[in-house]
Order: sequence, then C-alpha cells, then structure tokens
Amino acid sequence: MRNVAAILGLLLLCFAPPASAQGKSKSSGAQPAATGRADSEIVRLNAEVIRTTTEYRDQLALQLKTENVEIDLLAQEVARRAQWLDKGYIARQEWEQSKIALAGAQAKMEDTRRRIEEAEMVLGEAEARTALLTLPPLPSGGYSETESLVRYNGGAPWSPADSGKIETFFAARFGRSLPVSARGETELHRRMKFDHRNAMDVALHPDSVEGRALMEYLRKSGVPFIAIRGRMAGAATGAHIHIGKPSVRMAGP
Repeated sequence: MRNVAAILGLLLLCFAPPASAQGKSKSSGAQPAATGRADSEIVRLNAEVIRTTTEYRDQLALQLKTENVEIDLLAQEVARRAQWLDKGYIARQEWEQSKIALAGAQAKMEDTRRRIEEAEMVLGEAEARTALLTLPPLPSGGYSETESLVRYNGGAPWSPADSGKIETFFAARFGRSLPVSARGETELHRRMKFDHRNAMDVALHPDSVEGRALMEYLRKSGVPFIAIRGRMAGAATGAHIHIGKPSVRMAGP
C-alpha cells in the first residue's frame, strides 16, 4: 500500500493539457508502450485500493448490524425502566442512565454509518481514477461528462481554505449547510495514502438539483472538480462531488 499513491500520481496526466506534437523522434515510438505500462500499474494499484477499502467497508457493515442489535436492546431497557419508574420501583437517575447509554450507542452507530459512506466515496474515487485513463486529457477550462462522472479542469487556484464562498452560495440558494463529507484529509484518506489535503468532498449526487447548481457555480468560479455519479449504474452508492484537483500523490512519506 505504501506505493499506491506514488503510482496514482501519474493520474495527473488525465488532467494535464495535451503534450506538444512537435517533430517525431526515435523516442516517440516508445512513448505509447511506456504509457501503457504506467496505466496498467495504475489500474492494478487502484484495484488494490478498492480491495482493501471494500474489506474495511464490509467490516464496518458487520459492526453496524451489531450496533443495531445493541440499540434495540437498550431501547427496550429504557422502556422497561420507564414503567418501573412510573411504579416507583427505581429512582429517576437509573432511568436517565439507561437513556444516556442509548444515546451513546446511537451516536456510535451514526459514526459507523458516516465511516461507511466515507469508504464508499473513496471507492468511487479509486474507480474514477481508473476511468480517467480511458478519457482524453482536459485542457485548462475543459469540461466533459460520461455515464459515470463529470469533470471540469478549472484554472482557478483553490484549497479547502477557500470553501467559504462555496458554502455561502449553497446556504443562500438552498437554505441549508453544504453537506461536506471530507474537508481536506480524513483518517481514511491517510490510511489509504491519498493526498486529499487540497480537496473537499460534498455528499451530493451530481444529477440532483443541488448537485447541478453546485457544479454550475464551480464552473463559473473556475474551480476544478470531479463529480462521481455512483459505483453502480442506477445506484447513488459513493456518489459525490470532489472539489479540487484529483488526489495524485502520497500523503506523508
């Protein structure tokens, strides 16, 4: 895994302007073979990222089932103690303690759900990196859509520190906060060795009304993005809008 993002850095080619086509030298004939080998390595390493992240996601899914059972039992205990309290069998403090335990378990389950969603987004981005290899490079300001993703190679400099204007636009337009799922790097990005420091993920489907409005705003502002429609046709699993350039190199040594 330590070499994953080092090779993924080559995906910068997918967003770089086309190379100059000046005279063809002897080395020009070797370029397609070299590029093909690099692309194959990227696909292989992306498959490894997908495998390990899927394992992580599946472990969380099992954990979620256990937490659901625990919450059901704790909810029954709260109801039981409420009856005992009405009959004077227990003190209010005992009933309140059971409510606190239930609230803690519910918070833990919500965190597990959040981590599952984050894993799905990482999976979507890994698959998008592979898909980018089949697409022509975008020039600065270029825009394209495919069945699986939308991409815009905006030329404006951007980092998560500049997210205020985007969030202000969204709140004014839709009356709610922008659903940011990852602002810069998260624990999972570091674990997967993705440099996500200059990117922000937004939990919006690109084909939703809100997603379309956000992408239109980003294009007008010159902010680059990749919008992922989902890992499977007809499903929103992993769908989100990645604001910023693609994550292209290792985070850390």
